[in-house]
Amino acid sequence: MERTAVNPVTWSKEWGFNQGEVVAGHTRTLYISGQTAMSGDGEPQHEGDMAAQLALSADNLEAVLAGAGMSVANLVRLDVHTTDVDLLLRHYGVLAARLGAAGVAPVTTMLGVTRLAVPALMVELEGTAVA
Repeated sequence: MERTAVNPVTWSKEWGFNQGEVVAGHTRTLYISGQTAMSGDGEPQHEGDMAAQLALSADNLEAVLAGAGMSVANLVRLDVHTTDVDLLLRHYGVLAARLGAAGVAPVTTMLGVTRLAVPALMVELEGTAVA
């Protein structure tokens, strides 16, 4: 698989994402539904703790990737939905560090939403990965 970043502007690279990305030569695509701070038995975790919710959401995202024989390095798109953009931005390094460690900067959209499906949750990560 070959990835080519498309960045007509450069400010986004400081935030850990590319403006666009061309992917060629891949054979499999994984579409990942929204991952949140839910335990393995479907119970919301870390109510009121954005950093912990973000970390568990990222863990759950990585578990889906691993289940498909992939890793964070395969992410080409990451959508982040949150009920509190300002609070999320204060803790975004939790996620950005994982992306940086994998050497990727997937195209990313962050949206502030009124609420998520489970009211106690504050962040949800949705992605697309290729291999």
